Amino acid sequence: METLQNLVMGMGLAITPTNLLFAFIGSLLGTLIGVLPGIGPLATISMLLSLTVALDPVTSLIMLSAIFYGAQYGGSTTAILCNLPGEATSVITAVDGHQMALKGRAGAALATAALSSLIAGCIATALIALLAPPLARFALNFNAPEIFALMSLGLLACVIFSPGSFLKALAMALLGVLLGLVGSDVETGAQRMTLGLAELSDGLSVVSLAIGLFGLNEIISNLSRPDGRQVATQSLNRLWLSRKDFGAMLPAALRGTALGSILGVLPGGGMTLSTFASYMLERRIAKDPGEFGQGAIQGVAGPEAANNAAAQTSFIPLLTLGIPASPIMALLLGAMIIQGIQPGADVMIKRPDLFWGLIASMWVGNAMLVIINLPMIGMWVRLLRVPYDILFPAIVIFCCIGSYSIGASALDLVIMAAFTGVGTFALAVGYPLVPLLLGFVLGPLAEENLRRAMSLANGDVAVFIERPVSAAIIAVMVLLMLSFVIPMLRRARSANSEA
Repeated sequence: METLQNLVMGMGLAITPTNLLFAFIGSLLGTLIGVLPGIGPLATISMLLSLTVALDPVTSLIMLSAIFYGAQYGGSTTAILCNLPGEATSVITAVDGHQMALKGRAGAALATAALSSLIAGCIATALIALLAPPLARFALNFNAPEIFALMSLGLLACVIFSPGSFLKALAMALLGVLLGLVGSDVETGAQRMTLGLAELSDGLSVVSLAIGLFGLNEIISNLSRPDGRQVATQSLNRLWLSRKDFGAMLPAALRGTALGSILGVLPGGGMTLSTFASYMLERRIAKDPGEFGQGAIQGVAGPEAANNAAAQTSFIPLLTLGIPASPIMALLLGAMIIQGIQPGADVMIKRPDLFWGLIASMWVGNAMLVIINLPMIGMWVRLLRVPYDILFPAIVIFCCIGSYSIGASALDLVIMAAFTGVGTFALAVGYPLVPLLLGFVLGPLAEENLRRAMSLANGDVAVFIERPVSAAIIAVMVLLMLSFVIPMLRRARSANSEA
């Protein structure tokens, strides 16, 4: 009953004219950047962080969240119409979705993607409303040792689940932690690594860092890619499903929702993993697996539902524990910190309007996205033909304005440019960028709680294993490391024996 009352309160906030307007803007922007390949939600949210400072915290988070899950909808459009996934999570959708378009069923494929996403978004949001409160109540028992252990687990999981070399991911995470420590000491106020610049006394700007690493760096990387796209619009007719198609789509969408809801909570690539897992499940249980890859409607419905359910449930660790499950969640964590909100379980108690308003807005946003996606397909198709040499200069100008507007300091532009270079070089030599971002966001929080824990325990490190919750988290970290190291040692031993 209490949850229902809170949802009614949250819905009242979500449907205010201002929040409805920004939910619509976020949904529209999310769909747009999902449709246009190469301009992802990570880069877009990085650019918009500076603008949301002027908004109410509830309104800013509603808009940024709508951009995030809106991009999951929009990414399927390019995957279906031109076999070019707008997002990594839409790669699997392209397999059967584009085949449906080539066979004259583009309308059915687009309707399947939109309805599956709507079903998954609504169910997963209900799960957040049901599961988040008990998790948050449990998290209220966390003190400094537990929070430090939890932050460390988040960083370790990010490093282990990052693609490529473990050592490179670890190096980037440690670099991110060091960069996060620039500024004033949390206890003494002494300046650290500021190079004598007063502008750095508050630390490096997360906006400048994120725009440089993901916004401008994304543009540089996309300029080297060919811009040839063929759009399958000749078969874009009825944007709805027959009764037979709906009967095949619904069970697959429900199975995808269940898978995505579980995997979305995992750190790293929960959304991408859920789409692959859903596709493999649908293929395995299908009466005729040979249909997959030839235009099976289940191959669109399952992955699209899994993708959107995972996008929604990835908010659970952020809202209840203050731990981001993905780089986009790390940016939303940064947005909360910029607004003066301490992330974690206290959010539900101190800012119930933010917590329940955000959850209720997800239902509103998912309904908006169906309205935006299906009737406006023609406009998205025309946008696919806009050359990148027209789009990208405008985006660069917008990035510079966003970075400068936070502190009105030219140093922020220098920092943005520096991290653009860092990101370009890191990607060229195979270093992942996401661990750096998570280290930068989580590092100061981890340091603050480590020092607080040491102060409370008079410097005794045994406090982390004496307290049951922190000891359990450390045990999970050890198991995670063993699950990564043991297979690596076995592969090395096998290679040596073959040599």
